[in-house]
Amino acid sequence: MKEQKNIRQMPNFLIIGAAKSGTSALYRYLRQHPEIYMSPIKEPHFFGYEGTPPHAQGPGDFVNTAITEIETYSNLFNKVTTEKAVGEASPTYIHLPKAVDRIHYHIPDVKLIAILRQPADRAFSAYMHVVRDQRETAVDFAHALKLEKERISKGWGPIWHYTKIGYYYAYLKRYYEQFEADSIRVYLYDDFHTEPNKILKDIFGFLGVDKEFKPDMRYKANVSGVQKHKIFTFLINTFFNKPNLVRFVARHLFPEEMRWRFTTQVRNRNLKQQIIPPHLRRELTAMFYEDILQLQELIDRDLSHWLVTIKE
Repeated sequence: MKEQKNIRQMPNFLIIGAAKSGTSALYRYLRQHPEIYMSPIKEPHFFGYEGTPPHAQGPGDFVNTAITEIETYSNLFNKVTTEKAVGEASPTYIHLPKAVDRIHYHIPDVKLIAILRQPADRAFSAYMHVVRDQRETAVDFAHALKLEKERISKGWGPIWHYTKIGYYYAYLKRYYEQFEADSIRVYLYDDFHTEPNKILKDIFGFLGVDKEFKPDMRYKANVSGVQKHKIFTFLINTFFNKPNLVRFVARHLFPEEMRWRFTTQVRNRNLKQQIIPPHLRRELTAMFYEDILQLQELIDRDLSHWLVTIKE
């Protein structure tokens, strides 16, 4: 029987990735715009897991909370009123095999946004993300890289695919094959980090909303790093990450945005930033070399600065 599509409230734009490239910050900035409605759940992952619940085996794999039913997904947007742009941000869409087909099936006229980070730096940021959350058991980044293939074979979720996710050309090529090029915007993390207002203005124009709107960008979202103080980390995990009376009361007294800003500031102050070991950055960049060359042709951007480390 031919699959039938019902009339449902669906997004008209998606942030498809890549993870650890600024998608959390972009989600927070866009949801402040009065003409943009963002899904209350940042990462529903629906198009990557429709009809097939994930069973990721990695420690604390959050992708297991993915929405897999169309009605539940559509309900995320049932509070849309007069907003012109309706979207969500699931960074797994860029690489999950079935996502591009399901997106094209359900919302063929959708606008797509991707932010890409130098793949070696992105891999290290993903590693530091799980270190921050005390989920990484490898002794260091080099050890974690050696474990990657084994972990993938055991079904660990996307966050652990440190290098696999970095082959952007291979993934984006599928989107350019199914969607018109003018419906896709690809930005670089470097530009978003240094000139966020310029990038946001372009995104607002792409989405057809007021380009002059300036969101509050004082709070850094989803920062990775090493926890400075174990006791402070314990308190953060106890009061912010687990069900408890303090969290229950706060949810009823304070708006979500206010709670997020407070917890973000507290968490970030307990983090110490790390940089990727230079020799590993050179090795990984060399591994991504051909994909980067193909990517710059695909998106018509000079990415030579991504290759600097292997020219030294």
